[in-house]
Amino acid sequence: MSDLLFYVFPNENFVDLGLYQFGKEQCEPAHSFGPASRNHYLFHFVLSGTGKLMADNAKGETQTYQIKSGQGFMIFPRQITTYIADQHLPWEYVWVEFDGLRAKEIVELAGLSLDNPVYRAHSKELREEMKKEMLYMAEHGEESPFHLIGHLYLFIDYMSRSSVSMRLSSEGRVRDFYIKEALTYIEQNFQNDISVEGIAKSCGLNRSYFGRIFKDAIGKSPKEFIMDYRMVKATELLKLTDLTIGDIGNAVGYPNQLHFSRAFKHTYGMSPREWRNKNKIRT
Repeated sequence: MSDLLFYVFPNENFVDLGLYQFGKEQCEPAHSFGPASRNHYLFHFVLSGTGKLMADNAKGETQTYQIKSGQGFMIFPRQITTYIADQHLPWEYVWVEFDGLRAKEIVELAGLSLDNPVYRAHSKELREEMKKEMLYMAEHGEESPFHLIGHLYLFIDYMSRSSVSMRLSSEGRVRDFYIKEALTYIEQNFQNDISVEGIAKSCGLNRSYFGRIFKDAIGKSPKEFIMDYRMVKATELLKLTDLTIGDIGNAVGYPNQLHFSRAFKHTYGMSPREWRNKNKIRT
C-alpha cells in the first residue's frame, strides 16, 4: 500500500484562483497513473525518488521526461498524460490542482507550457518555501477554505519566483492594465445587457484586438468569461438565498428565465433547481 494523503477542496467560489484537490503520496515501485486528462492545472513536486512523465505537447505528440527529486511537473487542462514511479527508487510527491481566471497567466509567468512542463528551480531558497506551502496544505486539509486559499496564493508566488524572473515587458504591463479594466467593467455590469463591443469600447480598444488579448491572458473569450462569471454569481444566489429562479436569472443578466436555465444547464449539467436542491445551505 502506498502512503497517501488526499483532500478535495470544499469550495469552488474563488474566481481568480480556485483550489480543487491536493495531497501527498509515497508511491510503490512502478506505480502509474494514466493515460488520463484533467479539467484543471495540476502541479506535482517530487520530494524524493524519481519517475517518468509522458505528456502530449502543443502539437499532440507524446514526449517523455525523466523527473527527479527537487523537480516538478505541470499537467495542463485536457492534456493527455501518464506518469510512472521508478521501479527501484519510486518517487514521493506532493500535488496541488488549481484553476481560475489568473491561472493561465500564472503558469505562463512560471515559464511552464505544454512544450516545457518540467519545473526546475533557479532559487533553492524559494523552491524550499514553495515545498513548505505544498506540504502545509497536504497536512492541514481540514483547515477552512479561506485559510487554504491563502496558502495556495503563497505556493503560486514561490513557484513563479523560483522558476523565472517576475519582470514583465512594457507590452505585458499595458495588456494587464486593459485586462484589469475589462474585468472591473464586467464585475460592475454583469447583471446588465453588456456586449464584447461595449467592454472593448470602455477600454478604448478595437473589438478584435481586445478579444485577442483577453483570450490570451484569461484563456477564455470575453463572451465565455461573461457567461462563466454570471453562472458563478448565480450559484452563490442559489446556495445562499430563497430568491426564485427567475429573479436569480434576472439578477445575473438573464431577464428571460428559459435562456438562464439553458445557460446554467450548459455550464453545470443540471437545471438551476436541481443544483439548488443539492447545494442549498439550510438555515
